[in-house]
This record gives sequence, structure tokens and C-alpha cells, in this order.
Amino acid sequence: MPVDHIRYDILVQEALRGMVRDVLAEAAKNKGMPGEHHFFITFDTSAEGVQLSPRLRAQYPEEMTVVLQHQFWDLKVTDEAFEVGLSFGGVAERLVIPFDAIKGFADPSVQFTLQFESLAEAPDEDGDETEAETDKPPASKRRTPQRQEPKDAKATSVPASPLPVAADKSEDKPSDKGGAEVVRLDRFRKK
Repeated sequence: MPVDHIRYDILVQEALRGMVRDVLAEAAKNKGMPGEHHFFITFDTSAEGVQLSPRLRAQYPEEMTVVLQHQFWDLKVTDEAFEVGLSFGGVAERLVIPFDAIKGFADPSVQFTLQFESLAEAPDEDGDETEAETDKPPASKRRTPQRQEPKDAKATSVPASPLPVAADKSEDKPSDKGGAEVVRLDRFRKK
């Protein structure tokens, strides 16, 4: 079997994570989403660089999905990660999420979904890892994206973890009107 020394799978993954970064940077620049766009972002809470409160880490030890729509604030995007303020159960939280930790990205308003899956290491011709591969994150931390285009609205899926909704983005701090609300993707689908 030929060995992919270029590692197209990793290049595609990096390009699609760059697309997520660009979309979030545009939302940060415009202080919100255009039109009806909103994002469901699923990430590995145990990944290196993820910053969560101990309360959230205990509640979501492996994976968490956040919704960026109307109720978020102080979205900041760097080359490696994004930061955002959200409210969970009426408690304001600041999350830092590296792009490498993202497992899924969806914009249900246009039925767009990306899933990032784990990659396997590619050995060189001798069966050993190449020097370039040893500089990359371990396979358990790398993912390869798969674009999914549903045939209809019912085919769109986002992992079934609870989706916290946070305080209004137009505010500089969280509102006192409540807290997190668990929502299902079905709520946003056109019937």
C-alpha cells in the first residue's frame, strides 16, 4: 500500500479548521452572526489547551457542545483558539477552546455540518513513523473532517449532548433573566 508522505488528510483537516476559525473571526468582528446563522460547536473537553471551570469539566468530562447564536459575549479568535463568554445555569463562564479540540461544527440554518474524526498514524515504507509524523500530535488527538450534506432537514445530526444556551450577545455581561436552557436541534429545523 502506498504511503502518503504529504498527509493530505491532515492538510484537509487544517484547512477546514481554518474555515471554522475564519467564520468565528467574522462573527467576532461583526459582534454577532449574519441573518439566521448560528453555530453548534462540539469539542473534546479533555484536549490540551481547553479552559473550563471545574464545575463544567465535572459535568462534561469528555465532550461538550455549545451554541453560539444570540446569547454569548466577548468572542475572541486567535490562530490557535477562540474564547467566548457563556452562561450556564445563570452562572457566567469563560471558555477557551483550541481549534484542535473541535470535534464537530454545524450551522443548522443552512444545513452545514462538519465532523472531525480520529486519524491513524501512517507508517513509512519500513513500517516506522517518519520524523515528520513524530512532530505531529498523537493520532488520538488528530481528527480528519468529513463534510456531511443531509438529504433533508431530518438527516442533520449533532451529538446528543445537552446544548447550553448563554446570555445575550448584545450585552457586555450576562443577563439576569435565567440561565442555560437545554435545547434540541429539532427545535431549529423547519417543519
